Amino acid sequence: MTVIHEINTLVWLGELSARHGRAVTLGDVPAEAWDEAARAGVDMVWLMGVWRRSPAGLAIALRDEPLRASFRDALPDITEADIAGSPYCVRDYVVDERLGGRVGLAEARAQLAARGVRLMLDHVPNHVAPDHPWLTERPGCLIRGDQQDLTRSPEAFIEAGGQIYARGRDPYFPPWPDVVQLNAFSDDLRTATVDTLTAIGDQADAVRCDMAMLMMNDVFAKTWGERAGPQPAQDFWPYVIERVRARHPDLLFVAEAYWDLEWALQQQGFDHCYDKRLYDRLVHEDAASVRAHLRADLTYQRGLVRFLENHDEPRAAATLPGGRERAAAVTVATLPGATLWHEGQFEGRTTRLPVFLSRRPPEPVDEELRAFYGQLLPAAATVRDGAWQLLDTTGWPDNDSHRHLIAHSWTGTHARHIVIVNYSGTPAQAHVPLPWPDLTGRACRLTDLLSARTYDRDGDELLAPGLYVDLPAWQSHVLTLS
Repeated sequence: MTVIHEINTLVWLGELSARHGRAVTLGDVPAEAWDEAARAGVDMVWLMGVWRRSPAGLAIALRDEPLRASFRDALPDITEADIAGSPYCVRDYVVDERLGGRVGLAEARAQLAARGVRLMLDHVPNHVAPDHPWLTERPGCLIRGDQQDLTRSPEAFIEAGGQIYARGRDPYFPPWPDVVQLNAFSDDLRTATVDTLTAIGDQADAVRCDMAMLMMNDVFAKTWGERAGPQPAQDFWPYVIERVRARHPDLLFVAEAYWDLEWALQQQGFDHCYDKRLYDRLVHEDAASVRAHLRADLTYQRGLVRFLENHDEPRAAATLPGGRERAAAVTVATLPGATLWHEGQFEGRTTRLPVFLSRRPPEPVDEELRAFYGQLLPAAATVRDGAWQLLDTTGWPDNDSHRHLIAHSWTGTHARHIVIVNYSGTPAQAHVPLPWPDLTGRACRLTDLLSARTYDRDGDELLAPGLYVDLPAWQSHVLTLS
């Protein structure tokens, strides 16, 4: 089970530099910092934002007053030096020299590998910076425009290198001002993407593809129509992934995906896709909604990435205050599929930092929350082994609080586990019938991996009416059965 720890590389290295009184790059990160990044329960580190950022894109961003206002909101004492440009406005897929360059990245990968942890990097398939080499070297990769387009819709087109191109966009939002749109139907782009991802595969073990659904044939055709040219017979991702895997068969492909297109992208070759639907249910809905989501096909669920925050979402400590964050964290940590944790989440940071910035405001550490995550991640690594199953809960005619519970089990070769979460602000009681008939006639001990408490129970009772649970608001059990 893949467990990803996302790190904002530029901010992280800046804080390490300040702490150690020297310029720290990826090539000379102190060992204790790698130990913290590759903490127990993590098996992949995502170094977000290692590629060269665009000076041209930065200049555009600096002219955008609403964007600058968002910078000030996040970092009240901001200076011009704190605005580095967007890591998703890629000037070139070359490791930024300020971060240590390709040699520094290779050392970072080696340090992670020595700790049994893999490395993930970004790829942005939909757009590039207005000063990316492809605008002059491979203009066939891009969606073109003309002077009339620029005059009529200056917000949607940009002049760069003496040519006019469409600005990058998502069909549901205005164009992004600082990037140029790539053409998913272009043979030249498909070849260039294969080359780019193959080069990334030379340097990393996994790649996270930004807004991957935008490049799907049907989505791209609806977004760009005739400007894109004839629609190819083969979809973008099957074409690209098949050719990259010929060189890197074990490269893990992770898709940032929305609009319920996760299953389609899994069928097109992605190992994992963002589970935005579960995120929304955990943040805005209740246990019944989460249980409904978890009834989906298990093969599909194994291909999802569960998360409570990332660089695009608000901080979990701000959106899931108090016990609700812990209940949600136990849920995502112990489900099938991949799990994504965001650097700063363990300490309870509440400020979502715009990706343009190289510095973040200081915030106090929530020591209790940090201790909780320090227990949860290793426990989840132990639990997620073998066959997973969603469990039923039952109540009584005068007590239906069992509906607030999310319960599931893992049946491993050498261990069995039960996870029960009260996803509500009120106490909940229930019986949870366990799925193991061989418990008949046996004495059983349940040990909670989060509290170390033990419970001795009769095996027949665990089967029917089931394990009795009485959980306070937002509390959980993560139990090992012996």
